[in-house]
Amino acid sequence: MVQVLDNLCKMLYESVDSTSRIQAERNLAELAASPECLQRCTLLLQNGTVPYAQLVASNTLLKLLISKTGVSLQQRLELCTYLLNYLGERCASLPPFVVSSLCQLFARLTKLSWLDYDLDTKTFPFREPVNSIARLAEESADRGLLAVQLLALLVSDMNTMAGVDSISKQRKIALSFRDCHLLDIFKLSTSMLEKILATNIDQAQLQLVNGLLQLSLNCLTFDFIGSLSDESGDDNVTVQVPTTWRIEISAFTDGQVISMFFRLYNALPMELSGKVLQNIVQLSSLRRTLFSSSERQAYLAEIVKGVKGVMERPDKLRQQSNYQLCELLKVDEYADMMALLADFTVHSLRAYEFSVNSTYYLLSFWQRMVSSVPYVKASDPHLLNLYCPKITSAFIESRLEFAKAVVRGEISEDPLDDQVSVQQVMEQVAIICRCEYEKSAQLIIALFDHDFAIFERAANPPVGHLLSNVFVC
Repeated sequence: MVQVLDNLCKMLYESVDSTSRIQAERNLAELAASPECLQRCTLLLQNGTVPYAQLVASNTLLKLLISKTGVSLQQRLELCTYLLNYLGERCASLPPFVVSSLCQLFARLTKLSWLDYDLDTKTFPFREPVNSIARLAEESADRGLLAVQLLALLVSDMNTMAGVDSISKQRKIALSFRDCHLLDIFKLSTSMLEKILATNIDQAQLQLVNGLLQLSLNCLTFDFIGSLSDESGDDNVTVQVPTTWRIEISAFTDGQVISMFFRLYNALPMELSGKVLQNIVQLSSLRRTLFSSSERQAYLAEIVKGVKGVMERPDKLRQQSNYQLCELLKVDEYADMMALLADFTVHSLRAYEFSVNSTYYLLSFWQRMVSSVPYVKASDPHLLNLYCPKITSAFIESRLEFAKAVVRGEISEDPLDDQVSVQQVMEQVAIICRCEYEKSAQLIIALFDHDFAIFERAANPPVGHLLSNVFVC
């Protein structure tokens, strides 16, 4: 039986004959519908000789968990124990895609069984392994990475509707997990990152660091209030961490946690910079009501100080939340940060061939800053009147160069064809140029007059030039 399943798995993923692949897929689909599905998949995991066998077994078990036939409580408990033991014994010899698939299976199994209560032991049996895995992450050098990966996928899966048949059940599961374990998992990720940061980070630790960054990010992007909101919107940017997090993690409100992430940004190689910045964005978006007035100002100072440090490292920027402009002005390093941000924006706009996807976000920052000016005292030096004309100038001049490049055929895609993007950007620029509008108007008039003069000369060449062309002919 194992040999037959092995061959089918190999045929499904390796055969160049489409007919053979389709037949293998049909035969393996029958495995999921078989009454012996659980036993056969376990057998395939244990004795399969090709990596695809474990992958097929994992994917089939994932389908079995949400099928109508389902799996009994006792069978799910046995499968959970088996998976953890199997991963612990074999993860070093398994390909990464198999380990990831099996970790996902454990996460889905745990989520779907989270509310199951064992009357005999008077416990929630599927919640107990979480604490064991957390201890393993901190105490085991050889299996710490596996434990972190298990926790990261568990947090991520707890935050989705996948496999759950109703919104109310998903909300109940997610909020229970949040109250029982999420804070402890986040504290684990930050404490381990702090320990690693205190040492000389070597190449061997980078995979663990990457896993910890993903784990902390999954915690910070968790749907804390059970809103199941649309993450594609730009307005849902506030991280609604519970008040208990403020009580349990004083370093949250005094800026130590976000300061650690800024230090990680400086210490880690470029390939991990993006994930560090994602964590920083979430920490910068913590709800205002989590802080007292003095704490909020101190926390904001840490953010501005860190952002300034990021802008001073342009080499790592090949890859902005909910504070008011009047508060930013009180920060000592505001002026330096604004100068660096303006310089970065101007350089990005001028490099139009590389910054197509970032233009909207850069202009969005400056647009929101300018929109906040009416709420600032006239005597407060917001410096926008100094930098916005430069940004407006860089935008207009770079777009003209962009148009020339399109006409010359140097760029295949004409940005004017994307009317939605053009409309968005023009609405942003219209607000930015209001700051020192006279300078913006003078620039536009000067550029228009210059180009109109060229057009006029081309449309109405001098008489002598026309006569010379006639004689040449």
